[in-house]
Amino acid sequence: MPNQNDVRLQKFMAECGVASRRKCEQLIEEGRVKVNGHVAALGTKINPKKDIVTLRGKRIGRQESVRYIMLNKPRGFVTTVSDELGRKTVVDLLDGVKERVYPVGRLDRDSEGLLLMTNDGALANALTHPSYEITKTYRVTVRGKVEDEALQALREGVEIDSGKTAPCEVVPLVEETQRTVLEFKIHEGKNREIRKMLEHFGLEVIRLRRIAIAGVKLGMLKIGDYRDLNENELKKLFHACGMTYQPK
Repeated sequence: MPNQNDVRLQKFMAECGVASRRKCEQLIEEGRVKVNGHVAALGTKINPKKDIVTLRGKRIGRQESVRYIMLNKPRGFVTTVSDELGRKTVVDLLDGVKERVYPVGRLDRDSEGLLLMTNDGALANALTHPSYEITKTYRVTVRGKVEDEALQALREGVEIDSGKTAPCEVVPLVEETQRTVLEFKIHEGKNREIRKMLEHFGLEVIRLRRIAIAGVKLGMLKIGDYRDLNENELKKLFHACGMTYQPK
């Protein structure tokens, strides 16, 4: 009979800080997760007090402390916990962080700026779920001048390899002959979306930097540095996801 303490395996893994719930589901489907020595299937429920869960041979357990970190990601770092190609990862920048945190969403290797990292699987899952339409703000520098027709098309949505992009806000901040600085506010999380939108019009991206997520701003944090989020910032993130922040 089901036990009232039973929880879905992917939910338990996310709460332990392994990854977002969707990523945990992928790990289970790939056969990398075992429960009591047996390869687990998606849909498995466990009793955290009795069952032993392992990922690649290492036991998974709930973490005592929850961390919410803001990182100013530099270029040249991949947004993952580990990299099979041996490239530098964003985790390499977190000297002194004992908790096993992981990145919330993505920021490609050539981009920089605000990256949230946490071991709170529930919040990470909500922030990256399309249904919440979390607003992300970017400053993008492109080579040359951007015509008004292209600006309007960017706002309305353009066809890229993954389909038509959703309408977004695009505001020119600097318009010069040699370069244009644009501010994008988007609600999607498609891979390299802004770069592909601009490539559609033959525009070369010189710099792409994320400066805010759900009203939480990067501010003056230096490139490569990190800090813990404060209570007001956490309230903004939880509110954007329809959740109530409760200090842990």
